[in-house]
Amino acid sequence: MNFTRWSARLPGTQRRAAARDDRTPVPAARAEYAQAQAAATLPDGSLPVPPDTTAAPATPGPALDDLSAREILGRLPAAVALLHGPDHRVAYVNEAYETAFGPRPSGVPAAEALPELAELSVLPLLDQVLRSGTARTVKSRRTAGGGSYTVTCTPVAAWDGTADKDDERTGEKTGESSGGKTGEKPGGKTGEKDKETRGEGGVLVYAADVTDHAEAAERLRTSERRHRETAVTLQRSLLPQELEQPDDLRIAATYQPGGTDAAVGGDWYDVITLGAGRTALVIGDVMGRGVRAAAVMGQLRTAVRAYARLDLPPHEVIQLLDGLASEIDATQIATCVYAVHDPNEGQLVYASAGHLPMLVRDEDGTVSRAADPTGPPLGTGGWIHTSGTIALPPGSTAVLYTDGLVERRSEDIDEGVASLARALSGAKGSPQVVCDRLIRSLGVTAEHDDDVAVLVVQHPARTGPNAELFHNAALDLLGGIEATPRARSFATGVLTSWRFPAELRDLGVLAASELVANSLQHGTPPMRLGLRRTDRRLIIEVTDGDDHLPRRRQAEPADEAGRGIEIIASIAASWGSRRTPGGGKAVWCEFALPR
Repeated sequence: MNFTRWSARLPGTQRRAAARDDRTPVPAARAEYAQAQAAATLPDGSLPVPPDTTAAPATPGPALDDLSAREILGRLPAAVALLHGPDHRVAYVNEAYETAFGPRPSGVPAAEALPELAELSVLPLLDQVLRSGTARTVKSRRTAGGGSYTVTCTPVAAWDGTADKDDERTGEKTGESSGGKTGEKPGGKTGEKDKETRGEGGVLVYAADVTDHAEAAERLRTSERRHRETAVTLQRSLLPQELEQPDDLRIAATYQPGGTDAAVGGDWYDVITLGAGRTALVIGDVMGRGVRAAAVMGQLRTAVRAYARLDLPPHEVIQLLDGLASEIDATQIATCVYAVHDPNEGQLVYASAGHLPMLVRDEDGTVSRAADPTGPPLGTGGWIHTSGTIALPPGSTAVLYTDGLVERRSEDIDEGVASLARALSGAKGSPQVVCDRLIRSLGVTAEHDDDVAVLVVQHPARTGPNAELFHNAALDLLGGIEATPRARSFATGVLTSWRFPAELRDLGVLAASELVANSLQHGTPPMRLGLRRTDRRLIIEVTDGDDHLPRRRQAEPADEAGRGIEIIASIAASWGSRRTPGGGKAVWCEFALPR
């Protein structure tokens, strides 16, 4: 321990040090002390009186009681005006007031003599202050001259004239004026105007110049507003500018940033068509705010679209995102739901990384809730995600959302989800109508304190002429090489019954033949040929039990095989392949229908 540092704090040390300072300096040794004392002795044997080196005391300033009210108010840096009577006539303005607003006449009502009080919204308060005896404050108001002031109006008790009797001999008032007791008028002299003001209460107006503070606050607000606008612009630019609309679904989405006092967050959504009529639905939330959260969100959304093109199962997509989120920013975590809709299955297969559960409303108004999240948020690592399913039959509506829609500080989040389920049970109409109604029902306004993203997905029930535009046909491929001509014959009959033009029918038959031949050569049973027609496209798909995915390659001139996928890619609008959940694969292609 540094004793030198701490010894000055020990008890008694400071007193001893002070005592040493009051004595004559002590020599370092006793001999030197004796010599110094002898040399200083006077002839009569007495010691000389040391000179008084103490500085002369400073001349004290005037006491507060010696100052008049005029002197006190005049020395204040703030603008001060004293008003008296029910019509608030000007009794006094100090020098700071005249510097700020110019000279003001005495005895004139404030409404006429002090127009700046109207600009500062002070005039309506004068009657209240005088009547109630309670001070009022108007904070940071701007005048026409560009200055900003905070104004306080304080009631002043009536002058009773007691001090005037004693001051008639001197012509001055010496009492107090602002404390509510016997007082003097700040004018400092007696006269007719003083006699008029005696017995009347008044209001002391104190205006502090806060222009610098107001300008600094405005600059800060402008900077924050620009920062938020940048983040919102970045956020919106990273969201889908136009949602993809699959053949079998109707989709709408809404994103609303938090209020002006809340930094923009990292909420996002997306719709990705996977081919063969399948659609991926995504919604997520980066747990952070500002430009950084929006940037992380953009990277995750881009990664989701890239992984979706691999046509992986939902839990594998989430698994890949989990690793990527840790690499992007180890301090950021995010929640996400990735769901895939297949029209042939009538359900959503999904994986959830710590996100709120999806809600599905059946045609009769019954609302179902997806199971709890199948894994922790993205970026936590060390977890094997799994997939779940929830039915999405024709006529049903699914809602995916972020926590800003249902989370409130005053209630548990489960109560918010329950409120959303009740609102969804009665929500009807188009997806956009349902989306807007949910936003209103949950009380989300422009001043909401958190970002909100909502994705509404409807699987319409088609009847009448509209239903004739959607057809399915399938054939189990049994046997060996003889399955190819049987598949060709089946495709010809189905496409003819669907009244396709001859050119499109021939291309469809050729594509079905090549896909079946490829499956017979490289796949394993069971095999199945499926044809599907929507209002916009023809889909041909072949499934088998082998999970080896085909790839497109350039066949050599001498090769006898390897041209099937090349032919498919050349004649179809798009093609792809994926592994099926039960093992095996599906290879598909699509043709656009003529308008």
